[in-house]
Amino acid sequence: MKILITEPLAEEGINILSAHAEVDIRLGLKPEELLNIIGDYEALVVRSETRVTAEVIEAGERLQAIGRAGVGVDNIDLDVATSRGVVVVNAPESNILSAAEHTIALMMALARNVPQAHAHLKSGKWERKRFMGVEVRNKKLGIIGLGRVGSEVAKRAKGMEMHPVAYDPMVSLDYARILGVELVSLERLLEESDFITVHIPLAESTRGLIGADELRLVKPAVRLINTARGGIIDEEALFEAIEEGRVAGAAIDVFTKEPATQSILLKSDKIVVTPHLGASTLEAQAGVAVDIAEQVTDILQGRPAKYAVNMPLISAEILPFLTPFMNVASLLGRLVAQLAEGQLSTITIKYEGEIADHGTDALKAAVIGGLLESTTDERVNLVNANVVAQRRGLKVIEQRSTACENYGNLITAEVTTSAGTVIASGTILRGEPHIVRVNEYWVDIVSTGGYWLFSDHLDRPGLIGAVGTVTGEADINISSMHVARQEPRGRALMVLALDEPVSEQQRQRLLAVPDVYTVKVVKL
Repeated sequence: MKILITEPLAEEGINILSAHAEVDIRLGLKPEELLNIIGDYEALVVRSETRVTAEVIEAGERLQAIGRAGVGVDNIDLDVATSRGVVVVNAPESNILSAAEHTIALMMALARNVPQAHAHLKSGKWERKRFMGVEVRNKKLGIIGLGRVGSEVAKRAKGMEMHPVAYDPMVSLDYARILGVELVSLERLLEESDFITVHIPLAESTRGLIGADELRLVKPAVRLINTARGGIIDEEALFEAIEEGRVAGAAIDVFTKEPATQSILLKSDKIVVTPHLGASTLEAQAGVAVDIAEQVTDILQGRPAKYAVNMPLISAEILPFLTPFMNVASLLGRLVAQLAEGQLSTITIKYEGEIADHGTDALKAAVIGGLLESTTDERVNLVNANVVAQRRGLKVIEQRSTACENYGNLITAEVTTSAGTVIASGTILRGEPHIVRVNEYWVDIVSTGGYWLFSDHLDRPGLIGAVGTVTGEADINISSMHVARQEPRGRALMVLALDEPVSEQQRQRLLAVPDVYTVKVVKL
């Protein structure tokens, strides 16, 4: 067998691959060059620069495996790989400690002005008073995202006698308690923290999570660190807040656009910058190489891979039947994640109808993956779903019944949090995913993506018009509307499909409408 490596890989990984196959290392291939030669190989190993497009995968007639030496797989067409039976694997574990340590290194450099003092002394100047720093001991560290990297940062912060608090609704209270971290709201974290560090993926729901409005809540002495993804912190807003003295400083390893040689953040002496070094340690690179090499070797020898990103273990016979329901399951996970409040503790997934007769591991993985989409970079699949949930202290319960009262097949995702329970059910109708239940209301909503507004209210004349007035004055177009109620003049649920998102100010206006109880804006 032959394996093609198109980007630098540590020698430890190359040695493992070479023991089992013929290995060609061709760095810097142009897209057309890759297309011309990929048909000769059973496996392809890349990092982030090689674009593994649909054309490349289809040209790779012998391809069995694609290994991404790192976490993200945005440069690989997963849908085409899955349809062609090509297993895509990554290495999500190997750089965790390196990223956590780099976070701590940046925090300490930021607290003690190390880069600035270094540059100043190198220029021949000795000015100690100019670089007065602060201690981290007894300071409150706000951690946004208590996943694997955030948890390791919390452990190290405890060792430095800091007081870690975290915002992450997708971890259990018990998990945080064992870790010694207090779970708080994002608003409270912003208001109280002396240092704030970000450890969540970049998604539609997290882009600009810390923007101009959020930076108005922080202490003037706060210092921010980002080793996660560029774009989570609004770069323009951060620069402006630091220049105006509303933020003491920042340490940034990741940028909205990379290479970031022209970033506005490079213009401030109060911002420490590094060129995306979170995983750049000898140990991490060796670990990534070994992980990828072992998985690619496993696949070529007919064994399951430890970190398969797509769904390789579903039989070809059942895949066409299950695929539409996997989309429904993922949709339900994303929906309940955005409707729920409080700290998540239990996920109950119910399968009714013919789907209950088949293996449901892939459906469970899709629900959990959708639920955790905005809190982790890790792709959840049928191999690791239980591990991912357990790592966050979450309990997963599955229930099956071949009988289904209202539909041929039905999937229900029910999440229990410290604030209560949220339920959503979905199915496939006329070839499309339909949301057919939200909490106690039966509905029929066709999800076509975009923005949705969910509102609990009192069923009374004029209320729908009052809500429409608010959206109309905000120039927000309503593309469809669904209203469900339990009884006339009782509680009701209104679901609006919107062409544009509702701002927080507009959401508060909707909440101020008499007899409107809740307003949730959801992106699906």
